[in-house]
Order: sequence, then structure tokens, then C-alpha cells
Amino acid sequence: MLVVLLVAKLFIYSTPVNHLQVIKYNKQARKTDISTDKYFSTLSFANEGVPTHDKWVKNRMKKMLNKHSYKHLQTSILHRKAAVYFPIIEPILKYYGIPDDFKYLPLVESGLKSGTSPKGASGYWQFMPQTARDFGLRVDSAIDERQKIKKSTIAACRYLRSLHREFGSWTLAAAAYNIGEGSLKRQMNRQNEDDYFKMRLNRETATYVYKLISMKEIIENPKLYGYKGNAARLLAKNQVKSENAYSHFNPVAENTSLLALQFKRN
Repeated sequence: MLVVLLVAKLFIYSTPVNHLQVIKYNKQARKTDISTDKYFSTLSFANEGVPTHDKWVKNRMKKMLNKHSYKHLQTSILHRKAAVYFPIIEPILKYYGIPDDFKYLPLVESGLKSGTSPKGASGYWQFMPQTARDFGLRVDSAIDERQKIKKSTIAACRYLRSLHREFGSWTLAAAAYNIGEGSLKRQMNRQNEDDYFKMRLNRETATYVYKLISMKEIIENPKLYGYKGNAARLLAKNQVKSENAYSHFNPVAENTSLLALQFKRN
């Protein structure tokens, strides 16, 4: 009963969880062998496949998954953060037509913590000041809306939509979010390559999508990676999200200083 009450409290802003389905999913997960080719062939990001038939890609994916396992991280803080913030982020992503997998981006970028990096990137989505302003956030000496989870998520959606229109791939959009669209375009032209997994990029960007996939895997399949207790129940593949979950997000009703134009799905 205590577990049921805890999970219900964590999902107060989300669709109620069917605990029997979550338990059933966890039982199935225990039988999965994550070292098999069959498992690796199921990996994807934003409904775009990962070429794990390529040994180099598969080995890099293995290493990154291992780095995100409980054995290495020794904490379930990411699962707890996700349980609090995903119910806010998910409906906004859906409203703007952004694949659900992008909810893992702020976990990779900031660990879902507000704050500012030495380079000046700030907030949950780690926006640079000018990029934040370009997509509707107020950033000045008085107010920094990068620290607001809803407003910054709206801005991130608009930015990601723009990147997807430019590159035609959600995987490349994620890479561009990390390295910048100008830098990614220069590398694509220089290498005459438009496949992220074949490109030679700086270390951070070259591992960025692998990190997103790894974050997705440990959150959706916690027991496979050694996470136990509450972490294995909080967000183990939220299979029962309502089809109209985005209705929880009403941009017109939000108490925000963004202009009405910024809420249009474009």
C-alpha cells in the first residue's frame, strides 16, 4: 500500500499508473539478456534506428550503457528527477510534435537541475543566452527564464522543431542541439556525410546520442541495469500514458510572458 501511495504521489500531474502493468513489465525485463544482438537491434532514438549491426557502433553503445548502469552511477537520483519532471515535459513535447524520447535530453544536459555552466549555458535544457532569446525566453539581469521548466521546455520544442526542419532527422537534430547547427553543417559538408553514426565529431557530440539512448534505457528498463527498489517502479516504461496526455498542457492558460505567436505549432 505504501508503494502504491508513493507512486501515485509522484505522478500527481500525470496519468495514473496501472501498477499491475508496471510489475508485469518488470518481470518480463528480468528475463531479457541485454548482451544479445536481438536486444541491441531494438534500440532506437525518436523512432530512428541505431545501426548496432556495425560492430563499432555496438561497442560504443555497450560502453555507454555500462557507464549508465547502477554499478557505475550508484544512485537512483535520475529516476527520481524524471518522476517529478517528466509529467511536466511530456505533454509539452507532444503538443509541439516532438518525439517523446527528447524528454531525456535535459537529463543528459543538466541532470534536470537548474544552474549555469562555465560556458554560459543555463537551465534544465542548457540554453545559451542568445539561443534562449531567439526562441522566446527572457534572459537579462533581472529575469532568466531558462530556469523555468515549462517556459524553457516550450523554447526547447520550438528550437528542436527548427533543427528537424533543417536536418530532416531527429538524430541529427539532437546532435545539432549539442554542437550547434552551424558547426554540424560544416562537419557534414566537410565529411560529405549525413549519417550521425558515421561522422567524426568532437568527443562530446560523438557520444551525445549514445548518452540519450542510454538514459532512455536505464529509465525505461531500470532492472536490466541493476536499479532496484523505487527506481524499478517509478518510470519502468510508462505504458499507460493517456492518448490525449497533451491536453494537460494548455499554452493559452499558462501563466507565462511569452507572446501568443510563440505557442503556435510551428
